Amino acid sequence: MHFTITSLYDMKIQFIVVGKTTDRHLNTLIGEYVERTKHYLPFEMEVVPELKNTKTLTAEQQKEREGELLRKTLKEGDHIVLLDEGGKEFRSTEFAEYLQKKQHQVARRLVFIVGGPYGFSPDIYALAKEKISLSRMTFSHQMVRLFFAEQVYRAMTILRGEPYHHE
Repeated sequence: MHFTITSLYDMKIQFIVVGKTTDRHLNTLIGEYVERTKHYLPFEMEVVPELKNTKTLTAEQQKEREGELLRKTLKEGDHIVLLDEGGKEFRSTEFAEYLQKKQHQVARRLVFIVGGPYGFSPDIYALAKEKISLSRMTFSHQMVRLFFAEQVYRAMTILRGEPYHHE
């Protein structure tokens, strides 16, 4: 399967996550896939600081406060996609096709967001255009970062017809 991705360069993928990745091995791998992907299109991972002193907050209060921080990272015209367990699942080749279609639909930034430990606030759900699930299994928020970064890289190699992906 080979696609053209020439106009993907107009679109930037912004990957927003809540809280730092604390495992240095995961950090190294995530960074590697982010850098590899930058050879194909603009791709950035942005970390929203995690909340401090959350023991006194309910899950709903924590989601609301994280939602406020997430909103500050968003720009007018962003196409927001939440990584959410209730979202649509893709095979890797389907995700590559999805990204290729977005190049014609998204003017500037295609923004993927991983929420905090309790998910997203209602207003972040309201801002989202779509939801994607990486799996029906539950992964730590830190692992999701690695899996998503790798899948974006894999999608780029699929679109270029490069030998990274095998079917």
